Amino acid sequence: MLRAGDLRQKEVINIATGMRVGFVSDVEINFEDGYIESIVVPGPSRFFFFFAKSDDYIIPWKDIIRVGDDIILVDMPQLVNKTAR
Repeated sequence: MLRAGDLRQKEVINIATGMRVGFVSDVEINFEDGYIESIVVPGPSRFFFFFAKSDDYIIPWKDIIRVGDDIILVDMPQLVNKTAR
């Protein structure tokens, strides 16, 4: 069984673009149904987890392909590197 705490600090890789998204900092949980809705990865401009909360990557659970020991693979073609704009 996978626990929400097990996801923290795993690196997220987008297999659609090859982009290293970052490391999981938080999870969004649906307490009524008891499942994880999404994972949160701080955006590239976030400084010490305090600023630019709107730049966070919110990755729905349905887009997660595989959770490994150290890495989470996601398939999100629409996810682009925000620093490249």
